Amino acid sequence: RLEEFLKKKVDLKLSTLPDFEERVIDFSEVEQLMNSINTIPAPCAPVINPQAPNASTGTSLRVCWGLFSDDTVECYQLCYKPVSNERNSNEQVEHTLKVKETYCTITNLLPNTQYEFWVSALNASGISPPSERAVYVTAPSPPTIKSKKIRSCENAALVCWESRDVNPVDSYTVEL
Repeated sequence: RLEEFLKKKVDLKLSTLPDFEERVIDFSEVEQLMNSINTIPAPCAPVINPQAPNASTGTSLRVCWGLFSDDTVECYQLCYKPVSNERNSNEQVEHTLKVKETYCTITNLLPNTQYEFWVSALNASGISPPSERAVYVTAPSPPTIKSKKIRSCENAALVCWESRDVNPVDSYTVEL
């Protein structure tokens, strides 16, 4: 049967004309919909604030910044590293934190040490350029009083101490 079928000539002409060949597709509605979608631009660079008084301890710093535009921001990326005067300062480890607010307290830092901070804003469209860099300084460690060297008399006292900081301390306040 198969052999007989294959010998027959089959007419493959369609009896009706297909409608889709003459149809013009109108994309104006799709184009209108695409144009109506609001795209959110990537945010502008934030502005990092200078260090505020009493914003540090010997091991922590509170860093603040602002965004002076109406940009939509999902979070911020705060980066920091210790400041080094050595030639290999580019080898300093950079730390990065994701933050929802416009401030952050960084802990586990070294006393009496300068840190360089910069921040970027992020949203669904991308990341902003980084802010200018700002240098913050942690407070010095409390000095160690050398109790064996304390001397006193009726009108005076001699108190000696030593700093536990690697970097020099500008001044000390002695309270009685």
